[in-house]
Amino acid sequence: MNQFAASGPVEFDGAVVTVVGARVVGLSASAALLARGARVTLIDRYDDAATAGRAAGAAAQGAVVRLGDDATLPEGTELLVVTPGLPPSAPIVAAARAAGVPIWGDAELAWRLRAPLADGSYAPWLVVTGTNGKSTTVRMAEAMLKQAGKGVAACGNIGYPVLDAVLRGQAGGEAGEPFEVLVIELSSYQLYWSSTLSPLASAVLNIAPDHIDWHGSYADYVAAKGRAYENCQVAAVYNAADLETVRLVEEADVVEGCRAIGFTLGAPGLSMLGVVDGILADRAFIADRRTNAAELGTVYDVEPNAPHNIANALAAAALVRAYGVEPAAVRDGLREFRPEPHRIAWVATIDGVDFVDDSKATNPHAASASIGAYDHVVWLAGGLAKGADFDDLVERHAKRLRGAVLFGAERHLVAEALRRRAPEVPVVDLGGPGPEQAAEVIAEAIAAARTMAVSGDTVLLAPACASMDMFTSYGQRGDVFAEAVKAAKAEATD
Repeated sequence: MNQFAASGPVEFDGAVVTVVGARVVGLSASAALLARGARVTLIDRYDDAATAGRAAGAAAQGAVVRLGDDATLPEGTELLVVTPGLPPSAPIVAAARAAGVPIWGDAELAWRLRAPLADGSYAPWLVVTGTNGKSTTVRMAEAMLKQAGKGVAACGNIGYPVLDAVLRGQAGGEAGEPFEVLVIELSSYQLYWSSTLSPLASAVLNIAPDHIDWHGSYADYVAAKGRAYENCQVAAVYNAADLETVRLVEEADVVEGCRAIGFTLGAPGLSMLGVVDGILADRAFIADRRTNAAELGTVYDVEPNAPHNIANALAAAALVRAYGVEPAAVRDGLREFRPEPHRIAWVATIDGVDFVDDSKATNPHAASASIGAYDHVVWLAGGLAKGADFDDLVERHAKRLRGAVLFGAERHLVAEALRRRAPEVPVVDLGGPGPEQAAEVIAEAIAAARTMAVSGDTVLLAPACASMDMFTSYGQRGDVFAEAVKAAKAEATD
């Protein structure tokens, strides 16, 4: 039997391993495996100067590099390690399955490469997944743990690979003291390729259709998210307002003694965190939870204190409380936390109208949460829909929408939903230009929005779509929006 198909210890020395993807995650995996004696082939579909330059370091360490072909499985491969973006439909995945070769993602590899800390224990994993709010929740939990004096890494699908965090201070890893605890954002891609993870606590924040094109179906997407709860040790944290997360936690195969911990924007029941008269209350991690609650701060400690962000704060609090963090550190962490850019970020006010950048709202669920935070909105939307449907979003917020300005490759899907569900909402369609016209189109969008908005309204960039049709990232999209808003404000005040 192939040793990598089992859940127990494995021996990498001399093992033949293929790693797909010569970018950050793939290079980290290659270095870690080479440091443990594996015979690594690093492959990538691209064969250009940039890819070759990135792969050169792996070649110098001893990897065999194959560029221009990520479809053919190298002969003798015993383990295939895939980076998060590689879909289950990829030819090399089919080849590995046909040959009986186990397939791991970067999170699975990181779990298998954990080493004990000085006291013999292993750094616990606090896992966060969901359709929206993952990065914010991870950063909130990180801030709380830092206030508690813990050596913590926020890692995973937020820029710092989980493999790098696990290997800090080990062979093939960066120098430094090992982390005491990891807060890990895991995407549905990463969870799909994981099988033996056993987090101390996991949170599934919410579930809404997303990445259907990658998974093949909504059911498969939900199932991948549900893997976050598998083998959970102490707390499986769920959103009481989201029936999918409730179902997933009920069906999860957890370690005996693991508790289901809910969070709610209302008053918390037993084994829940919630809100009572503006106070963030914990009735899950205190001894007398039947008759009492611990105060973790107030909604005014959360920035911004939009409802969905308060929910993020409660989820983060549940994770760190499961780890043993005291209430004061939760409160202080929230007070220290500052949201990352492009998440409900106020840019400017022009003639009484607020302009807000939520470019990170790359799917309908995220955009819905953002629109719901305001009374009246001129909505800027469009881009790559990723197989999403917009009818529910439009129907839910039709009365809030003063107007909509659409742009991007699949803006017609948003326009069709508006025609079906809110035909009274005026729509401006700016087309689907390429990157070279992006700045001009955003400036036109702001000008069009200003003609619709009245004092007290919000012009909201919450595109509900991915950005790569016109921009390099949602971050660039938000930056272009902010620059155009500031230019419009300067012109208005001349």
